[in-house]
Amino acid sequence: MNPQQAELMTERLARTVDLLRAESRTLRLSQSHDRELVDRRLRTLEAQAADHEKRLRTATEGVTQFKVWFGLTSGGSSLLSVIAVLRTFLGG
Repeated sequence: MNPQQAELMTERLARTVDLLRAESRTLRLSQSHDRELVDRRLRTLEAQAADHEKRLRTATEGVTQFKVWFGLTSGGSSLLSVIAVLRTFLGG
């Protein structure tokens, strides 16, 4: 192998190393970008899940309050009906 061939081979190897480094850098940047997207999506999903849970709790509380008020009014109505029946039978 003559000196020109050795120099040409050295330049080719240096170019190949440069290309590999550039490709490695590109892959790292792409991976970093993908990681940021995944993290952002995860944070968004967690926020949506928390919001959904909060809405479910609020709806459950509303239903519970409605049932309590309905029970109280129904009980009050029943009590008034019993009093009316007693007054009717007792001749009041």
